[in-house]
Amino acid sequence: MNVVWFWVLAAMLTAYAVLDGFDLGVGALHVWIARGDGERRVALNSIGPVWNGNEVWLIAAGGMLVASFPRVYAAGFSGFYLALMVVLWLLILRGVSIEFRGQFANPLWRAFWDGCFTVGSLLLALLLGVALGNVLRGLPIDERGQFSGSFGLLLNPYSLLTGILAVAVLAWHGANYLATKSEGALYARARRWSAVLLWAVIALVAASTAATFALRADLRPHFDRRPCFYAFPALALASLAAGVWARRGDRARAAFRASTSAIVGLLGAAAASVFPALLRSTIAPEYSLTVDNAASTPHALLSAFLANVVGMIAVVVYSVYVHRTFRGTVRIDDEHGY
Repeated sequence: MNVVWFWVLAAMLTAYAVLDGFDLGVGALHVWIARGDGERRVALNSIGPVWNGNEVWLIAAGGMLVASFPRVYAAGFSGFYLALMVVLWLLILRGVSIEFRGQFANPLWRAFWDGCFTVGSLLLALLLGVALGNVLRGLPIDERGQFSGSFGLLLNPYSLLTGILAVAVLAWHGANYLATKSEGALYARARRWSAVLLWAVIALVAASTAATFALRADLRPHFDRRPCFYAFPALALASLAAGVWARRGDRARAAFRASTSAIVGLLGAAAASVFPALLRSTIAPEYSLTVDNAASTPHALLSAFLANVVGMIAVVVYSVYVHRTFRGTVRIDDEHGY
């Protein structure tokens, strides 16, 4: 059950990255990709019905971490406390920006909140990528299983590289999503941005992969011992190739599927590279918090798993219903929308 919970949490965080990732990408791009208030309203209304529901996956993953691996929750949240507070405020800023920008028709008012939404989306994507980079790199976890570093330590060159990669991947994902929801000039611009961002993603994936292997000498033997893990990087590479193929013609939905599967492959490879550890210790390998030494009791794991299954089924049903209800191209009238 310990191992099952590791992959359940990885799947929940991947679902968050895929679902909330496209609205982070739309938010990061919309002040440049959408020209004029009408196009910006299209961009915001493309994510308006779903953005808050998408964030449920992040909240649920944090809650389930408490139940399944409480020592990881304690060490991670103490080490990332300031970063997590910034993430919380950025989530609030994004929600407030979406809701407030349509309250008045004043151009300065709307431009201010559009800027806030863009900044909040960019910084949130960057911080989530930085957090992932530190998990891959390892943290100063001491013999008591506690974080013994500082916030400045988290902003190291490797984690900043993964943070920039996260911004590029989610921006590409957002451009692909916006292309599936728009038409005309906005559609054409979204497709052009998608093509440019794809090459940035490919370059950053190559740089991050090289940096990861340079930082983790044990990574190749780690994957060799579990050959099934190679499925994740293979999926990521195939998805990037599919993204290149989808650049031409009217293939916006194919491009969106490519960015979706690329996120799954990249995060799956990240999870595989640290398994069975949840937080690797840079002080000593034996201090790492793993699926064995950081898990709750078997009874607690089973009870939490059953509760999680019921809750996540409800979330999946709701998400499918909302996405199907609001599928198709977004068109704005003067009376409704953001």
